[in-house]
Amino acid sequence: MISTFKPSLQQLNPSILRSIEYSPHLSVNSRLKRAIDVVGASVGLAITAVLFVPLAIAVQLDNPGPVLYSQIRCGVQGRTFRIWKFRSMVQNADGLKESLQSQNQASGHIFKIKDDPRITRVGKLLRKTSLDEFPQFWNVLMGDMSLVGTRPPSLDEVEKYDRRHWQRLTVKPGITGEWQANGRSSVTDFEDIVQMDLDYQAKWSVLYDLQLIFKTVWVVFNKKGAC
Repeated sequence: MISTFKPSLQQLNPSILRSIEYSPHLSVNSRLKRAIDVVGASVGLAITAVLFVPLAIAVQLDNPGPVLYSQIRCGVQGRTFRIWKFRSMVQNADGLKESLQSQNQASGHIFKIKDDPRITRVGKLLRKTSLDEFPQFWNVLMGDMSLVGTRPPSLDEVEKYDRRHWQRLTVKPGITGEWQANGRSSVTDFEDIVQMDLDYQAKWSVLYDLQLIFKTVWVVFNKKGAC
């Protein structure tokens, strides 16, 4: 069973506790979904291990610094965890975000610039091919994420949520989901993303998860909606 909260929530604004109004989605305790996650994450990490050295060299040559990027994100029912990705931006990308707010092209509680100046040359390739996401298979194996779920929100985003938005936190965040499979970067309205996440919860089944996984692979290979 997934416990409702852990002490790590003390890092957040007390308003996060409002998510307790919603019970965990039935997908959270699905043993079959978890089994698929473990198998998928194991395969994904094996591929990541093969890719790690060449990608690490490419990231370093393009923009010296850490190979991996990490950030605290909000998971199921507000539990925090550290997400991992291959670094696709300059080192101080989070610190530069505030200075770029006036260029934000998205609506609502998300930040997106079509030609974000913080993204490195190698980072553009990593994002277009979704290779930057591969370290998240570790998050899936650890149980903080799932192969399929909602987009994992940042803490500053969650602190701004209205009551309706909290329902997004009743499922585990996923490497892919409705948003990634049906739009990716072309969806720039936060309310549209929320609706996609709620639609996923309503339509959820293990078979539907598999459909979204295969659709995501097709979308990535066809570079539809990539950054």
